[in-house]
Amino acid sequence: MKPILTPLFLPVFLHIITVHVAGDTSPIYTPVDDITVQCGFPGDQVNTDDNRYWTGDIKSEFSPIENQATGRSSIYRQTPFTPIGLGVPYSTARLSPSEFTYRFTVTTGQKFVRLYFNPVSYGPDFHRSNALFSVKAGGFTLLEDFNASFTADIFGLDTIYREFCLNVESEQSLNIAFIPSRATQHTYAFINGIEIVSMPNNLYYTSAENSHGVNYMGSDKTFRIENGTALEMVYRFNVGGRSLVFIEDTGMYRNWDGGQKEKKYLDDLSSEFSVLPQNSSIELNFTDIAEYSAPEELYHTGRSMGMNKTINKSYNLTWEFPVDPKFLYLVRLHFCEFEPDITKARDRQFQIFIANQTAEQFADIIAWSGGNGRPIYKDYVVFIPAGPGSQKKVSLFLALQANPKDFMTNYNDAILNGLEIFKLSDTNRNLAGPNPDPSLLITPRVIAPPQSSKFSNKSSTSLTAIIGGLVSGVLVLGSVLGFFLVFRRGRKNKDSSSNQGMKWDPFSFPATHRTYGPSYLCRYFTLAEIKAATRNFDDSFIIGVGGFGNVYKGCIDDGATLVAIKRLKSESSQGAHEFKTEIELLSQFRHRHLVSLIGYCKDGNEMVLVYDYMSRGTLASHLYHANNPPLSWDQRLQICIGAAIGLHYLHSGTKGTIIHRDVKSTNILLNEKWVAKISDFGLSKMSTINTSKTHISTMVKGSFGYLDPEYYKRQRLTEKSDVYSFGVVLCEVLCARPAVMHNVELRQINLADWAKSCHRDGELDQIIDPSIRGEIEIQSLNKFVEIAMSCLNDSGIERPSMNDVVKGLENAFQLHRNCFERSNEVAFSNDSAAATNESIQFISETIFSEINDPNGR
Repeated sequence: MKPILTPLFLPVFLHIITVHVAGDTSPIYTPVDDITVQCGFPGDQVNTDDNRYWTGDIKSEFSPIENQATGRSSIYRQTPFTPIGLGVPYSTARLSPSEFTYRFTVTTGQKFVRLYFNPVSYGPDFHRSNALFSVKAGGFTLLEDFNASFTADIFGLDTIYREFCLNVESEQSLNIAFIPSRATQHTYAFINGIEIVSMPNNLYYTSAENSHGVNYMGSDKTFRIENGTALEMVYRFNVGGRSLVFIEDTGMYRNWDGGQKEKKYLDDLSSEFSVLPQNSSIELNFTDIAEYSAPEELYHTGRSMGMNKTINKSYNLTWEFPVDPKFLYLVRLHFCEFEPDITKARDRQFQIFIANQTAEQFADIIAWSGGNGRPIYKDYVVFIPAGPGSQKKVSLFLALQANPKDFMTNYNDAILNGLEIFKLSDTNRNLAGPNPDPSLLITPRVIAPPQSSKFSNKSSTSLTAIIGGLVSGVLVLGSVLGFFLVFRRGRKNKDSSSNQGMKWDPFSFPATHRTYGPSYLCRYFTLAEIKAATRNFDDSFIIGVGGFGNVYKGCIDDGATLVAIKRLKSESSQGAHEFKTEIELLSQFRHRHLVSLIGYCKDGNEMVLVYDYMSRGTLASHLYHANNPPLSWDQRLQICIGAAIGLHYLHSGTKGTIIHRDVKSTNILLNEKWVAKISDFGLSKMSTINTSKTHISTMVKGSFGYLDPEYYKRQRLTEKSDVYSFGVVLCEVLCARPAVMHNVELRQINLADWAKSCHRDGELDQIIDPSIRGEIEIQSLNKFVEIAMSCLNDSGIERPSMNDVVKGLENAFQLHRNCFERSNEVAFSNDSAAATNESIQFISETIFSEINDPNGR
């Protein structure tokens, strides 16, 4: 299969052309009702972006109905400050401390209802923080106690847009009511724009003629989306393509997000390995779905797994979408095979998983649609239960998995062209979810005042950003080339000096704070910035406590970036050295499986380190803390592989060998996508030569329960000391208990000793975490235990290198996945013997391209 890839500049060029052409072509669908209301505006106003008329609601047929019982009327205001790019309908607003209702005379049928909010302060009596209200329409609760300004602050938005679908019965007008909350006497409701657009019958609803309904995940029954249901559009993507604005839709004014807006929901592997095929010349043939279902351009682009079938077999193309729990969701997947080599059934066959449930065991677009260039979509309904604790958002996962069996498909690949996700109203006719989690809000966004100069600050900032981006691109490219040349030279120097005596790179404590590490990898923060990010080190923001000091959750860059901020204890005697060590080491490199140091602050006795925020916390917290659900065996294996790759990089992938010296489950952190990252380098040592052939004489440091006995007895540190500590972590992962416990029998206090004893006596099953006993395949377990026990050898020379550990864990993972695949093979079960035994190297093959010595030591 020949890939059809898009040059980097082409999406921009296509966007420039398409926007102008779109306005001149007739839409595929013409809505019967096409109502646009600019609230708080007299007369009509044209949106210059799309030449669409918006009718004002002052003294017009759309004037709202007041609640006469309160004796208070709604008022209208011009937005005091509208940033460049925001015009109609955000420039005016209708607002009131009492209920007001819009009544629309519309035809019978299914409609889009779109609401536009610009959450700014509309004068001293209408402060933005007091806008707290509910919205009801057609007997449905669309929003409840909706805090517009808080929602905007959390997600860094200037405006808020909501799209709903509902059905209007015959001879019924559509009423939309805005109802202020009664929380305080100052609350009010507001709205800037309302849009009502007809949609084709049964575009998202189930038609009476459809006897099958929609696939209902987790059930052998189907689901019908009847007219008595309302929907809220949660996500809509042109997958693998650019964003398509509403004038580029098929006549219904839908926005289709693309580019980075879609990519940010991918997991790390999908973001790195997936490719964006496109074929703009293919003529589409709409035989199975209506032409208005989605814009044609959506079916000319897509996201697939790539051309390397070995890599494709070892990862899933995965998106993770935060959604409100306790609701049903409609997930619509758009497909079209446009690559010339994909022409018949089983050319590209894959699996689809939604919310960790199998949606399609043998997805085959050609078999579904009947040929190349024929668009089709598939609908699924899934219920998303509540998450652990009081989580206000939970994740809806969508994963595409290449068919691993070569005899079942010609190309081990998967593709997706478009995606829509809708929330369905519950039995109480409610669509409203909770407001965002307050803990996400650290520093409120500052709404800029109007600029007196001719050009706004925002426009100059945008121009600066564009120029800066171009310059940065050139600089980054130059840096990469320069780094490559230095890297090659460093590799040669390292090889040539392998027989020399022990040498250590000197650490100098800089006189000025701005000379720590490479400036492009490490940023200096003022103490004022740190205090602003943590509200002056407020205890309510503490997310961790360690020997170094407290770790705070903070927010920098005007609330745009969440970070973890570690503050040195002033009385810590070793703190200054550890502080300097972390900066010296972490400012030299970046790696997927190492926590990134964003910057630091050194101001008098205050020493602060700023890291990427790891939202899932420590590995330990997911192994034996009761407030987190148990990790699956699949998750545990992938986390262990990631951590092992990080340690292997430290040992073999840098200019010198770095020995961590404090490997433990609390120093393995997990980001929101469950990617494991090694953290806390304050005790690390760095050498310029191979330490597996010699050692470092040093004072013993580390954590009890993880200390290498050879290092402890002889005070001789090698990279195999990290291997021992990692072996203890593997035991924690298997047993779900800490390395040391005091309220147990004497033989069980030290986990490593107890695990080795049980293994020796054939009693290892006694210590396996009960929550995963039923899901571990015996061959996978045996391989995992073999690796763990080899790491715990008393003699360092008998322990494996981290490269060997990575390979062993990948083997255990593949044995586990092979068992999973066998259990899911319903069709072709008699042909399973024909499956290839091809080994899969998971993700290390590409990761190790960064490593100087891929064979380890």
